[in-house]
Amino acid sequence: MWSKMHGCIEFVEIFNTIAMYALDGRLLDCAVTSSPDGYYLPNKRQSLVACNTHSAEGIETAYLRWQSRNDIEIGKEQDDD
Repeated sequence: MWSKMHGCIEFVEIFNTIAMYALDGRLLDCAVTSSPDGYYLPNKRQSLVACNTHSAEGIETAYLRWQSRNDIEIGKEQDDD
């Protein structure tokens, strides 16, 4: 298990999280431990959190923005090989 600091995917609020990973690096589960105002967004690759105050639409937009940025970084890593 790992304890990490994560910012809200849509805003800058910081949350403490605890995450459990499989031996192969897959994220198994995650929980926000520092505040009842944050919650975990299910994701296979990385623990993500969001504030309870954001709309589902706002979080979805932020998630898609994060995902597209992450896909670009993965593409760059593959180009470097």
